[in-house]
Amino acid sequence: MNVQLTKIPVTIITGFLGAGKTTLLRHLLEHANGRRIAIVVNEFGAVGVDGDTLRSCGVEGCAESGVIELTNGCLCCTVADDFIPTMQSLLDRDNPPEHVVIETSGLALPKPLLKAFNWPSIRTRMTVDGVITVVDVPAVAEGRFADDPQAVAAQRAGDPSLDHDNPLAEVFEDQLDSADLVILNKSDLVSSSQLRAVISQLDARARRVGVVVARHGRVDPTVILGIAAAAENDLASRPSHHDGAEVHEHDDFVSFVMDLPLQDSVEVFIAKAERAASGQNILRMKGYAHIQNRDLPLGIQAVGQRIQHGFAPMALRPAQAAPNAAGKIVVIAQKGLDEDAVRRAFTG
Repeated sequence: MNVQLTKIPVTIITGFLGAGKTTLLRHLLEHANGRRIAIVVNEFGAVGVDGDTLRSCGVEGCAESGVIELTNGCLCCTVADDFIPTMQSLLDRDNPPEHVVIETSGLALPKPLLKAFNWPSIRTRMTVDGVITVVDVPAVAEGRFADDPQAVAAQRAGDPSLDHDNPLAEVFEDQLDSADLVILNKSDLVSSSQLRAVISQLDARARRVGVVVARHGRVDPTVILGIAAAAENDLASRPSHHDGAEVHEHDDFVSFVMDLPLQDSVEVFIAKAERAASGQNILRMKGYAHIQNRDLPLGIQAVGQRIQHGFAPMALRPAQAAPNAAGKIVVIAQKGLDEDAVRRAFTG
């Protein structure tokens, strides 16, 4: 019988769509030095891509049994149905993990998750070691999120193409205000003056926490793990726009998954992705495609119209793909997206 004498630490990795959470997680696993880490991945799309990526990464410590996917929506909205049973299943293993890392969807609010760690069946056996918020520095530098909500509202009102309320700035601020550590990722894509401006913007916030500047999610695991924040006991100092609200809505977002046929070339496939993103309210595209005469699949990451791609091992599980499909891609966008136009761009 396994006797657990200390609480299992849990790290929550949050951050907006495309900030680089999965990249950070892979780097963490690659440098775990044999530490037994369980991964919980929460995808917004109906079919997860991050779970496939992590399971097939070839890194010691990210075996099939160590990666759990939750694809029923935002974890902060499904605590009772998804989160609590998942944590309980990890605790009940004959050989429980030494550390648990939860990668939330880009739409998740961290605070409801923190509250869940006060559930009686969890509180005595787990503790939130820290909340890590990953920030897409180029996006913030471009003014995609503003510290002043009134400025966001004015910008929205002045854009005739937007006919709906947009809570993205609030989600972003909630993720920052729950953080114990903020990672400024993709710092190599901005100038030094832009980076200083983003850091100053974070320093001006009421809740000031540690900031780490990173490229490609490369952060020493000793910086991320072992914060010992016990964040579930520190809720009062982590303000949220949704304090006092029972639920929050995701009605401004839509997502869908596409199976992709075999592609003729990298150039043709990327041109399709660029065409799909052009003129649309796409927040994120993430997935992979197999290219004619290439052994490895081509992974693609897109934030808005900024697209990154590269060949890497990423197993396709046949049960998740339609017949003759050679890849898949998850598209997350603001409501009003012309889904048919996006599908035509990839298949035409």
